[in-house]
Amino acid sequence: NACISDMFSRFTTIINSLKNLGKSYSNQELVRKILRCLPKSWTPKVTAIEEAKDLSTLPLEQLLGSLITHETTMKNHENVEVKKKKAIAFKASKEDSESDEDGDVALITSQF
Repeated sequence: NACISDMFSRFTTIINSLKNLGKSYSNQELVRKILRCLPKSWTPKVTAIEEAKDLSTLPLEQLLGSLITHETTMKNHENVEVKKKKAIAFKASKEDSESDEDGDVALITSQF
């Protein structure tokens, strides 16, 4: 969750700097800006938040928590997929080596 946390930290710094310069935003504007800056892979989550929540009253902390939870879930899914691919690759390479041994045995027996 370092990515979302880092993004939120940078966002807060920028917003605070703008506030010091006299430019402030409503909570709803801040929520919308965060949702708009997320990568395209987050579109389903953004849509879900927009449909399920009232963006005019959604606290930034609650949005942050929801995004961190989603990021953690996505990372866990990626880890599972990587493990599955490694297992399949290992199984395939193991089957290849076994069939090579069968080929060697067949070659030796045919020479007799």
